[in-house]
Amino acid sequence: MAIFLTGSTGYIGAHVAANLLANHAASLNLLVRARDAREAEDRLWRALQLHLDFKLFYELLETRIRIFRGDLTTEGFGLSTDDYDRLVHTTDSVIHCAASLNRKSEKSCLNVNLRGTLEVIKLALKVDHYHGLRRFSLVSTVAVAGERQDELVTEDGAIDWNRSDYDPYGRTKKFCEHMMRQLLPEIPKTIFRPSIVLGDSRRPETTQFDMVRAFVFLAGLRVLPLRPRDRVDIVNVDFVADAIATLHVKDRTEHDTYHLSSGRDSQTFRQITQSLAAAQDRHGPIYLPLAGKLFARGVDMVARRRTPLGREAALLKVFMPYLTFNTIFDNTRVTTEIGRRPVPFSQYSYPLLKFSREANFSYPYRPWPAKVGGSAA
Repeated sequence: MAIFLTGSTGYIGAHVAANLLANHAASLNLLVRARDAREAEDRLWRALQLHLDFKLFYELLETRIRIFRGDLTTEGFGLSTDDYDRLVHTTDSVIHCAASLNRKSEKSCLNVNLRGTLEVIKLALKVDHYHGLRRFSLVSTVAVAGERQDELVTEDGAIDWNRSDYDPYGRTKKFCEHMMRQLLPEIPKTIFRPSIVLGDSRRPETTQFDMVRAFVFLAGLRVLPLRPRDRVDIVNVDFVADAIATLHVKDRTEHDTYHLSSGRDSQTFRQITQSLAAAQDRHGPIYLPLAGKLFARGVDMVARRRTPLGREAALLKVFMPYLTFNTIFDNTRVTTEIGRRPVPFSQYSYPLLKFSREANFSYPYRPWPAKVGGSAA
C-alpha cells in the first residue's frame, strides 16, 4: 500500500516526497501531469534531483514510486478505468499538496484549488469505501486567516468567514479546508498551514524563486518603507516537509490542524537585514515606514513595465501584504509534537540569496542521463 501524494513536482511537494522516501520507508503513488510515461519520469526527476542522485532516483522509481499520469482538474484525474481502480486499491492515505499559488488569478485558483481538491476528496471516499482510508492530509496556508494586522493567530482562531481575504489563493484554500471537513467527517484528517516558505536551512540551493526575487529586490534597497520592529513569519521548507511527513505517518496526531510557521520566534525586519548586511560587510538599510504609501505607488508603476525590474516589482506587489501585516501564527502545536523548531531565517538567508543571484534565479537542472532509457511507469 502507498501514500497518494499530489503536487510531487512542486516545491513543497518534492520536499515532502523526498522526506517520506528517506525517513519513513513509504511507498508513493504520485499524480504527475505529462503527455507520456517518459515525460512524467523526467518531470519527477527534475523535481527530486535537488534531494537525491539519479541512481537512487531510478532505484526508487522501480521499487517504491508508482506514477499515475493525470490531471488534478479532470474527472477521475483523466485516468483510465483500470489505472483509477489501481490507484484506489493501492492507496491507504492521502497527502494533498498540489495547489495553484497564482495569487492574481481567480480562475486558476478556483480551477486547481477547488476542483482539484474535490477530485482528491472523491478518490479518498472511494478508498475509504473499499478498504478504509488511514488519513487525509491537506496542505493549506496561513493565508486562510484573511486580512490581519499586528496579531498573533492560533489554529482555532484563524478562520473567520466575515473577514476579507488578501487574494484568491487564500480564499480558495479556506474553502478547501471547509470542503474536506464537510465531506470527510469520519476520516482522520490533518490540515497543515505553512506560512511564508522560503529556502532550505540545510543548503543554499533552491528551485523556487518567486519569493526570493521579492526579498532580493528589498535587500538591494538602501531605504526600506517598513517598520523595523515588525515581524515576518518565514519558515524553512525542510521544517515544513518534515512536519508534514512525520505527522502524516503517525497513527494518531494530537491535533487536526497545525501552523507550520516560525510562530513567536518570527524575526523582525531589522534582525534579518542586519544579518544580511553583516554577511556582506556593509551597513544595513535605513527604515522610513512613513514612505510606505509612496513606495507602494512606485512599485505599482514599475510593475507595469515589461522589464526584469518590472517583473520583480510585480512579484513584490503580490507578496507585499504578507510582508507588512506584522502577524505571526502560533506554532506551539507542531513544535511540541515533533520536538523540533524552525531555523531562523537570518541563519540561512544570505547563502540562499547569494545562490539565487549567482544562478540568475534559475536552478541548474541535470538532464535525464543519455545512457538510461525511459521506463513505462
